[in-house]
Amino acid sequence: MSVLASTTKKVLGRVGVGQLTATGSHAANLAAAATLCAEAAAAGCCLLCLPEAFSFIGASAAETRAQAEPLDGPRLGAYRALAAEHGLWLSLGGFHEAGAPGGRVFNTHVVVDARGATVEAYRKIHLFDVDVPGGAVLLESRSTAPGPAAAVVVDATAALGFRFGLTTCYDLRFPELYVALARKGVDAVLVPSAFTRPTGAAHWHLLLRARAVETQCYVLAAAQCGVHNGKRASYGHALAVGPWGDVLGDAGPDAAPALVVADVDAAAVAAIRAKMPIAAQRRPDVLGLLAPGGAAPPPEPTE
Repeated sequence: MSVLASTTKKVLGRVGVGQLTATGSHAANLAAAATLCAEAAAAGCCLLCLPEAFSFIGASAAETRAQAEPLDGPRLGAYRALAAEHGLWLSLGGFHEAGAPGGRVFNTHVVVDARGATVEAYRKIHLFDVDVPGGAVLLESRSTAPGPAAAVVVDATAALGFRFGLTTCYDLRFPELYVALARKGVDAVLVPSAFTRPTGAAHWHLLLRARAVETQCYVLAAAQCGVHNGKRASYGHALAVGPWGDVLGDAGPDAAPALVVADVDAAAVAAIRAKMPIAAQRRPDVLGLLAPGGAAPPPEPTE
């Protein structure tokens, strides 16, 4: 363990939300992540969130598939070593995991603890296959397979002081996943992302604040920023949002690596939910409208 990890006092609930400009250089991306780890540890953070595609952004689907590794491979091992060196939990917000069907990869959000051991892994459900207005046509499914439908929760109450749910980037546009996580009692939701500049300018802050208000929890969104290669650029603005929808920190559009620090207070989440009991007032029969055919179950008895 490094001197930094052994002498810096960690603050329960303190989180670093990171911003990077990943490229096709694994070494450069690892070095940027190491800088953020040192800054987060020095700030007293217990958890550092890294963005989607933190370890690699290439210029083609073929490049993405070719460099993928399993979760127990050496590349993710280097990030596990960073966690152990700095005594930090890490949210590794989108790793190209080899072994998906059809020769594709999974876009896997991995959480490791302060020893570098895997705590949980979430494979991105919603894939970004769109023709961006004013931007490029992006087809994530060319390289990536969707993961199974799952609301993945990490109960880190003992180590960090709160429970959090895992999502990734394009998931942000599908509120039903966030409702499912809120129903599991999370205090925060992580949204590591690589939003494009056109969609980011239009919707990034709006969607993140909306998910915070709907779930009544913190939303922590690590972000890619800047120009990655000749085909791709990201919006930036790594963001921490409070459970009332207030922006607690914004890294801005250009700085990389950059860090936003926020304190997650589970008691504040509970207080807001007590004053505005959305969970108790939610209608299961309305949620049933999401079922195929829109058939809603009868309302649950109130007595």
